[in-house]
Amino acid sequence: MGNRQIKDSVISRVVQLANPIFIIIIISLPIGALIYAINFGSLKLLNFVHIMTAVPWTGIDLFMGGILGPVLGGMEPKDRAGVFKRLIPKMTFLMPVLATVALTSGFFLTQRMGYSLSSPWILAALIIAGILTFQGFGLLLPNEIRMFRQLLSERPDTERIARLGMMNAKLGGLQGVFQVAIIIIMVNIRF
Repeated sequence: MGNRQIKDSVISRVVQLANPIFIIIIISLPIGALIYAINFGSLKLLNFVHIMTAVPWTGIDLFMGGILGPVLGGMEPKDRAGVFKRLIPKMTFLMPVLATVALTSGFFLTQRMGYSLSSPWILAALIIAGILTFQGFGLLLPNEIRMFRQLLSERPDTERIARLGMMNAKLGGLQGVFQVAIIIIMVNIRF
C-alpha cells in the first residue's frame, strides 16, 4: 500500500469513527454562524458566537487537563489507548473549529468595539492567542494524527499512544490556563 493510500485510509477511518453527521454539524454550524455574524450580524450576535465557541473550547481543555488527564494517568497504556481511539476522531474536528471560530470572532469583536491593537491588554490577549494557536495546530493536532495512525496500524504501539495522549491532556490543561488568562484580560478590558 502506497503512502497516499495509507493517508487516505487513515482519514477515511477518522471520518467514519467521528461520525460524518457530527463532522458536518460541528464544522458548518460554528463556521456558518461566524460568517453570518461577521457579514450581517449585530455586535451582540458576534459576541454570542465568540462566547459560544470560546466557552466549550476552554471547558473542554480544562476538563482534559484537570480531570481526564489524571484519570487516564492511572490507567494501563492499553486501556488509555482504547479511550483515545474513541476520543481522538471527534476531538480532531471539534477543537480546531472551536478554537478557530473563537479566535476569529474575538479578533473581529475587538475591531468592532473600537479597541486599539496597541493597547497592552489587547496585545497580551493577542500574544496568548498566538500561543494557543501554536499549541493547538502545531502540537495537539499533529499528536492526535500520530496517535490515530498508531491506533490504526497493524501493531499499535500502545506506549506511544498513551504517551502522546497524556502529552495532549497536559497541553489541553495548559491551554485551559491560557484561556482563563484571556478571560481575565477581557474582564479588565471591559470593566
